[in-house]
Amino acid sequence: MSLHPSDQPAELLLDHIYQGDCRAVLAALPDQCVDVIFADPPYNLQLQGDLWRPNQTQVDAVDDEWDQFDSFAAYDQFTREWLTACRRVLKDTGTIWVIGSYHNIYRVGSIMQDLGFWFLNDIVWVKTNPMPNFRGVRFTNAHETLLWCKKSAEQKSYTFNYQLMREMNEDKQMRSDWELALCTGSERLRVNGAKVHTTQKPAALLYRVLLSSTNPGDVVLDPFFGTGTTGAVAKKLNRRFVGIERSSDYIAAAKTRLAAIAPATQSAEVYGLIPTKRKAPRIPFGTLLEHGLLQPGQPLYYNQDRQRAATVLANGTLKLADGQRGSIHKMGAAIANQPACNGWDHWYYTDAAGALHVIDELRAQVRQLRAEQTLPANEHADENA
Repeated sequence: MSLHPSDQPAELLLDHIYQGDCRAVLAALPDQCVDVIFADPPYNLQLQGDLWRPNQTQVDAVDDEWDQFDSFAAYDQFTREWLTACRRVLKDTGTIWVIGSYHNIYRVGSIMQDLGFWFLNDIVWVKTNPMPNFRGVRFTNAHETLLWCKKSAEQKSYTFNYQLMREMNEDKQMRSDWELALCTGSERLRVNGAKVHTTQKPAALLYRVLLSSTNPGDVVLDPFFGTGTTGAVAKKLNRRFVGIERSSDYIAAAKTRLAAIAPATQSAEVYGLIPTKRKAPRIPFGTLLEHGLLQPGQPLYYNQDRQRAATVLANGTLKLADGQRGSIHKMGAAIANQPACNGWDHWYYTDAAGALHVIDELRAQVRQLRAEQTLPANEHADENA
């Protein structure tokens, strides 16, 4: 099995499941071709013997061949190989999610750091319906951990839909502990009553992952595709998916599952593409003077108490009463005695009627004007009509 990139990488097939070992498949894909990776790798559970309930029924535990490794060293080598391959195909603006249990997540996290990934969060998935500890010899294992990382410490740009997740959480910052149920009931795929996959993840977990860290149209790679939860949620949210899976049985179940999902047909906004200030085009403060929205010598007021003012200078800076000069951000920080300040949210101007307005409203006017100026010619009104 070759673990090195091909001299002529294959074209990436979207909404497609590749069959094979993810290390070999990834080696044949182009560099930097996916936006986000979600990986649910083998946990290397090291189970010893059968597990029985108090009523003497056997627990359907994870004893699949794909979760068997000869040693920690063998597992670490496998982990290092697939993570290295993932890092090559991940865009420089991308992020990766890896989920695991206490059996493997610390080893995985250490290897990720060694390879150059940079942690953004560790998310604790708190299971609201965990399997009990039947032997009563330790605490019930009621959570799993997701590591969310960017590609490198130097990476400046990546997708995090902060406002979207805040709104989803009743206008409160979403925390890193997620209370979600295990995959049970009608969601669990079965054949003749038996689970198709022993570790099928709930769609609710992937919904939160993809909504928070991707945009409509983004490409999501799952190198351990299983029965296709990542692909199913991606399809519902108007994202593209790429799956890699060894088992033909899992692939068959995933294809049936995906075929039953109608393609997304609504606007991008419906699926999470909501404009935010962070994503909007950058507008320097001096642009407001160029457009005549503010005038040199005009006073601005810090917050709405009108007690602290500054004078607008022709070069797009502010002058305080004590003679300090600088940007709207630096002068705001100076007045507030804070290390930083977003001047767009704190400086106010007065209109002709004397009413106060935050200067960010003027920035919005400039953005709207620029958007109108870049419309295709046939979308402008005919001035000669």
